[in-house]
Amino acid sequence: MGRMARWKPNARGRLEQAALELFRERGYARTTVEEIAARAGLTERTFFRYFPDKREVLFWGSGALQKTIVDAIAGAPEPAAPLDAVAAGLEATASVLQRGREYARTRQALIADNAELRERELIKLRSLATAIADALRRRGIPEPAASLAAEAGIAILKVAYERWIGDNKPRSLSHHLRESLDELKALTASTSTAIGRSHPARVTRRRRQARA
Repeated sequence: MGRMARWKPNARGRLEQAALELFRERGYARTTVEEIAARAGLTERTFFRYFPDKREVLFWGSGALQKTIVDAIAGAPEPAAPLDAVAAGLEATASVLQRGREYARTRQALIADNAELRERELIKLRSLATAIADALRRRGIPEPAASLAAEAGIAILKVAYERWIGDNKPRSLSHHLRESLDELKALTASTSTAIGRSHPARVTRRRRQARA
């Protein structure tokens, strides 16, 4: 029976489901790998074939996600602005991330409640930002534009994902990604206008015009 359980199909999915159930029931810190494997009807050895530790049950797809974004940035049209190339990368991830709101809500709640998981999330996001900046530099985008666009992309992703999780309407993650991008562009445009109006040379010019 043990050998049959070890080789049942979709072991990764069953381990992930078992882990989420136990994390909700007992808390992340009190759940062990042994308990996760037992709940899934598998062995600890099988667990470690798919995950290096129990934290990675919540983060195992980050490598594929990063590759999806980087490949989409590389394939963006050549004239695309840095932020638009990043947006193409983020849009490509929507189908990967949009596994279902309930799963996403459970995952985010677990991360929010545990310092160890929050730290791992920050590490993964930092790695993703570095990969995005590298992809932009390979497109010929210089610094600091590449790093700024990468950080902006991470901000868009975080805001859009949180909005999608909390949205009770049947709007897709893609919708929230586009909406967050548009809001950031509007914000930077208004900021640029305000800075331009307050530039010393322009202020002096307006004062001269007023006196004339």
